Amino acid sequence: MPDVQPLVSDFVLKLKRRKVEGSHAVARQTAELLRSVVSQHRMGSSANQAAALADAVRAVGEQLIAANPIELAVGNIVRRVLHIIKEEDISATAVGIEGLSVTVDSDDEYDNERDDRPSLSAAVLAAHARNALRAPSLQTLLEDIPVSPAISRTASSTGDSDGKTGDKSSTRKLKHDVIAAIGDLIDEIDSCYEPISEQAVELIHQNEVILTLGRSRTVKEFLYAAKEKKRSFRVFVAEGAPRYQGHILAKELVEKGVQTTVITDSAVFAMISRVNMVIVGAHAVMANGGVIAPVGMNMVALAAQRHAVPFVVVAGSHKLCPLYPHNPEVLLNELKSPSDLLDFGEFSDCMNFSTQDGSPLLNVVNPTFDYVPPKLVSLFITDTTPQGTLLLHCPLPPKTTSGTTSLTVEGIVHLICTGLLLSITQLMIWWCDGSQQLEGAEEHSKGNFTMGAFSAYYHNLRLRPTDIALFVEIAYCAFSYCLGNRCKAFSFQ
Repeated sequence: MPDVQPLVSDFVLKLKRRKVEGSHAVARQTAELLRSVVSQHRMGSSANQAAALADAVRAVGEQLIAANPIELAVGNIVRRVLHIIKEEDISATAVGIEGLSVTVDSDDEYDNERDDRPSLSAAVLAAHARNALRAPSLQTLLEDIPVSPAISRTASSTGDSDGKTGDKSSTRKLKHDVIAAIGDLIDEIDSCYEPISEQAVELIHQNEVILTLGRSRTVKEFLYAAKEKKRSFRVFVAEGAPRYQGHILAKELVEKGVQTTVITDSAVFAMISRVNMVIVGAHAVMANGGVIAPVGMNMVALAAQRHAVPFVVVAGSHKLCPLYPHNPEVLLNELKSPSDLLDFGEFSDCMNFSTQDGSPLLNVVNPTFDYVPPKLVSLFITDTTPQGTLLLHCPLPPKTTSGTTSLTVEGIVHLICTGLLLSITQLMIWWCDGSQQLEGAEEHSKGNFTMGAFSAYYHNLRLRPTDIALFVEIAYCAFSYCLGNRCKAFSFQ
């Protein structure tokens, strides 16, 4: 590939120097480069052109992945392109099978009277069927790609010029179809925000408070879509130190009319109790459901779990990685320049101090990403998520050994008493906080103990609504304990 090698070297250099940042930009430029590789690839006269084309794409992909291992979107796109080549090869082979006749080994004299159509043995056809029906695996595409040279050899064994002409036309068609499919992949990457944003109305409701961290275009488009649907909500934006990308996101949201509040990263735990939902983007989503996200995201996820706040991750399908975090080729983090945290001019005096072995006393660590384990994520939304499908976590009632739900007298009485006591408590609080205080005091002076009089006593004793609620709760707990001991013998299913 002499014509495309300068493009590959230039993109490799950009990845090494971190000139291309962001999963979307990396994925798009990788797909465009691989499309150029396929377009400039010279199809030889080998039996299986798909395998040669896949080898060329795999060789370029290995260079790109080695240039910047933290950009997992590069490997994702390379696997997608290899999968496209495999699918187009299977489709072309299936079309070729339609004009072949299936033969089996036999000693009958009738075998000599076959027609002139090219023949294909049943063993080869069965092998191809197993290959076509095998579940695709994006994880192993970089290592191997199934090939089916038997059909190509059978089709070319006819020995006439028409067969050679057919091989050349099929080769051109394979190359053309792969280029068109990569173009569709690029369009899918560019338009990944629209299917995700369409689900914003199902998730964000009126007067909710949303928290996010840093600056994610997917999150921004998601919030824009909810605002366009006349949803009224408020957004807390953690600034995302030390790069402070949250400041830029806050400015963009304000320009769209979204009520926005900027908070420091250390204030997430203090503000999370006011939040209804956490919506964040991702750098990559691993095969086990773990998320590689900007630094500080694990702290936000832990805060959300502590306060039972849903933690929602929005990400395009080009960020879905088929690898696991424990894979040796997966790099989960990298360190940025310490200058983002400290000014060397201000701290130059500290650099002169060192220990006895010569190591400096002051060290600066500036990680780029965090790993969020899958148990902290409540919901994933991608451009392939069916609309209206949300994952809800709800505790189920206890089940008996036979699999049927158990129902007891104790449970029924508890439900009825709970409803009555809560209703009485709420009515007492409403009456006590009503406008009948003076009227109740006059009634009490006449000797009539009404609810207005109870309101007067309530205010004179300086009682709070929480005191009444606590008293009722203590009484209910005592009643439940006594009732539980009495109802053990009366349970039924």
